Parts: sequence; structure tokens; C-alpha cells
Amino acid sequence: MDKSSREYYDLIESTLYTAVLADIMDRMGHMHQVLSCDIRPLYPTAKVVGRAATMLAADVFHTPAEPYKLELALLDDLKPGEVVVCTTQGSKRSAIWGELLSTHARAKGARGAIMDGLSRDAVKIIDMQFPVFTRGLIPADSLGRTEIIAIRAPIEAGGVRVNDGDLTVADYDGCLAIPKDIEDEVIRQALQKVSDENVVRDILKKGTSIQEVFKEYGIL
Repeated sequence: MDKSSREYYDLIESTLYTAVLADIMDRMGHMHQVLSCDIRPLYPTAKVVGRAATMLAADVFHTPAEPYKLELALLDDLKPGEVVVCTTQGSKRSAIWGELLSTHARAKGARGAIMDGLSRDAVKIIDMQFPVFTRGLIPADSLGRTEIIAIRAPIEAGGVRVNDGDLTVADYDGCLAIPKDIEDEVIRQALQKVSDENVVRDILKKGTSIQEVFKEYGIL
């Protein structure tokens, strides 16, 4: 399957979830791929699967000559299947994401946004059901407060190194990034684990000893 296709992302979104993907990466020795638990969805059913389109933001204390320059450049460059992933490097001075950006991103084919920073226009974004994950909300605009200083470069979001193009997955449990060099194996093993979990779930429903089930299947 084409790993940049809608079918690929839809398969992962409908079949897998962050907990099983985190388990697989733990098993493979990649134990630091889960973003900070403070980054939460705007609504419980929000789910994101797609390729990271990265932005790095920094505080500013003046209005730039060309405000939003790099941010708008990235938004116009968005490709179907991408997820905007941004870090403000801990700043909480302003919202780096909002409704109009969500509207544009969806029109370009983006699947969602993950903000290691703040957002605004929450009710409107929830109404349009565009999946946004964020550290919190604030009405203050980024103009003169926070500016994008780099796009499509490696960033650290939620304590995790995220490279442009990495597969990102987020749901109600949280967000994670899967490095490109292990993606195939992570997805393969995760699909198998979900299948095994379905078997174990049916056995546990019968009241079988969980100790015996874990001893036989090694799954919890």
C-alpha cells in the first residue's frame, strides 16, 4: 500500500491507536516517542493520522515586517495527508492555531494539527470537527507575540524529536511520532498485536484468569 495514500492513513486511523503503537515502539527500544500528556484534543473523538508538516515558533516583541510569513508559506505548501505539528518552545503568550488556519488546512487535504503551544477559536474548530491537539486555549493572537522561525525542519514537540514527514498519530490517549526508519515494522507489529488483543479480549470476557491469559499470550 502506498504510504502516502489516504487509504494507508485511513487504515491506521480505523484499526490502530496510540496505546498499541506506543507498546510496539517500547518493545523495539524506542521508548521516548510519546509527546507530553499536556497536549490534549479539543474534543474526545478527535483522531489524527498523517505526515508531520513541522513548524518552529519563537517569542517576538515587535510586529515583524512580514507577519506570519513562514506560517503562511507552510500552510500554502500543505499536501494531502499532512498534519501540522508545531512547537512554541514552551511559550504560552499567544495562540498559534485557530479556526481560519483549520479551514485552510482542511481544504488543502491536511488531516489535523498538533500544537505544542496554545490555540483559539475552539468552539468553531469543534463545530467543524477538525482534529486539533493543543496544550491549551488563549484568545490572544500570535501577531507581535509569537512568530514561526522555521518550517519543515526537525523540531522537539512535547519532548519528542519530530522530523518533517514522520508519521504522527494522536487520539484521546495522546500523541506520538513514529520515525521513518521503523515505521514499516511498527505498523506491521501493531496490526498483529491488535489482532491478538481481540482474541485475548474475548477470552477475558469469559472470566478466565488474567494471570493465565497473560502467561499464554503476553498481552495486557
